Amino acid sequence: MRRRSLFLLAVASVLFLTSCDTARYLWQAAGGQLSLLRNARPIPEVLANPGTSPEVRRKLALAQQVRQFALTELRLPDHGAFRSFVDLGRPYVVWNVFSAPEFSLELRTRCFPVVGCVAYQGFFREADARQEEQKRRANGDDVMVGGVSAYSTLGYLKDPVLSSMFTNSDAWLVRTIIHELSHPALYVAGDTVFSESYATTVENEGMKRWLERYGTPELAAQDAVERQRNEQWQALSLGGRRQLAELYAQSLPEAQKRQRKATILDDLQSRATALRREWFGPEASPAARQNNASLGAVAAYADLVPDFETLLARVQGDIPNFIQEAEKCARKPKDERVACLQGK
Repeated sequence: MRRRSLFLLAVASVLFLTSCDTARYLWQAAGGQLSLLRNARPIPEVLANPGTSPEVRRKLALAQQVRQFALTELRLPDHGAFRSFVDLGRPYVVWNVFSAPEFSLELRTRCFPVVGCVAYQGFFREADARQEEQKRRANGDDVMVGGVSAYSTLGYLKDPVLSSMFTNSDAWLVRTIIHELSHPALYVAGDTVFSESYATTVENEGMKRWLERYGTPELAAQDAVERQRNEQWQALSLGGRRQLAELYAQSLPEAQKRQRKATILDDLQSRATALRREWFGPEASPAARQNNASLGAVAAYADLVPDFETLLARVQGDIPNFIQEAEKCARKPKDERVACLQGK
């Protein structure tokens, strides 16, 4: 209860210091989070319920096994997460809204308590996210709305397992549990790339060890396919980013930039659709059209993974020691953190 009270106090205090729009946003965030807490049920209670489906039972058992593995074998700190379950009755827990100016790949940021400045706003109702999307589009921005299956409150609350986490593969679930459990140990407010690259490094190392200890050929193959597809999608998207960045750096009339931008995005959509049909067959639906917001979001999650992997190798794969050393780097000025990770 103490963590919950502190969370609400933080939200309530900020409401008196912000605009009406920000206040409304924070109230919906607090209300959505409290709804999750109210509806959470202890996992043993869910498993004892005869109405629980076999697939939910299987996924819950896997989630609990991965949680225990992360705490005992990876030695991540226990903040009480993933001991309860919420059936959301919807495909995503939140919808994130990203936006960027018409001729820029720099995402617009919003600043909030605890997490600092972030490049998105999360809404518990899709209708609210769509309303925000329309407002930003009316201001001339490129906008993307993306559904989110899981997130971390950074240890401030005891995050439940969500039904939205069961709509993807077992390999995805293993990775997600490890990724989200790593966040409370290290999160740098205002530095999404550092924070997410750290968590992705723990996720990758954790998945490698999970497959060595508990993996089946089917799970290993599933994870390999998903990693390959993610790498292909990243390469395609980052290529589009580079083309647009070069265009935006040129001194051209806006009309000419707009036309060239449309040509680049048309080509990107065509290649993305071809990739989807390579994965899922010729009947796969066309890829969604990319824009500055969607491409701006691509780079935020893995840019520093090679540098964190260098640090992990330097501490011989010891996760607690890795976290301690990463914390030291996090305390340095932002422009010195990469060199610190590299041991310079």
